[in-house]
Amino acid sequence: MSEPLKIAYSPCPNDTFVFDAWAHGRVPGAPALDVTFADIDVTNGMAERGEFDVLKVSYAVLPWVLDEYALLPCGGALGRGCGPLVLTREPGDGPSLAGKTVAVPSERSTAYLLFRLWAAAEVPGGVGQVVVLPFDEIMPAVRDGKVDAGLVIHEARFTYGQYGLTCLADMGEHWEHTTGLPIPLGAIIAKRSLGAERLRGLAEAARTSVRMAWDDPEASRPYVLEHAQEMDPKVTDQHIGLYVNEFTADLGEDGYAAVRGLLTRAAAEGLVPPLGPDALAFV
Repeated sequence: MSEPLKIAYSPCPNDTFVFDAWAHGRVPGAPALDVTFADIDVTNGMAERGEFDVLKVSYAVLPWVLDEYALLPCGGALGRGCGPLVLTREPGDGPSLAGKTVAVPSERSTAYLLFRLWAAAEVPGGVGQVVVLPFDEIMPAVRDGKVDAGLVIHEARFTYGQYGLTCLADMGEHWEHTTGLPIPLGAIIAKRSLGAERLRGLAEAARTSVRMAWDDPEASRPYVLEHAQEMDPKVTDQHIGLYVNEFTADLGEDGYAAVRGLLTRAAAEGLVPPLGPDALAFV
């Protein structure tokens, strides 16, 4: 019997929902998984160091890791109406971010790329200082005046009002308005050294796990809630509904176009290295 595949993904509800059936041995013929939970900024670093067989990472890190890893065509997070938000203490139409301090969760994240592309178009003169803070510290820092604005992701979309904050801009709305494409957020990657046949098998296992979760959502609920970090169950359901969709089962033409579009635009701004012509191709 072969060793379990070493996989790392976040404890967020969309990931535990997607991988529940596979992680618990319910996907017929799929390899066993040795699961490590880590936030996506951590898994991005793991990918850059070549750790783990399979990883959930930000699409933004792909230009640095695609020599060693292949992008799986399923299992990740793309969508519409689910982009990062820029939050401030002021009314939404008020402040300009020109010269201001903005807290972000990572500089190697899709959220950061979307923010930089938005700022290049919408903030004359550019923002001032960008500071990296842990995700859960950003909204309190904005509320307490430690920074002028914060870039937030995930369930903060549903909870920022509890901090008395207002949404200055929705990075996803800007992206969708300017490109017509869905928002690429998180990708599933696997080591190319596993070989083409195993990579195809992993993609099929991920796709089957997603479909099993959709067919029987209650089966995944204990796993989701166990790792949801005290998230309200209603927010958990909203989170899954927003981030697990048709692109999770199959990137398709629009999904691949969104990924290429993001990374091409980011490369043009000097934010990431340019991709090779076949870098996103699956085996």
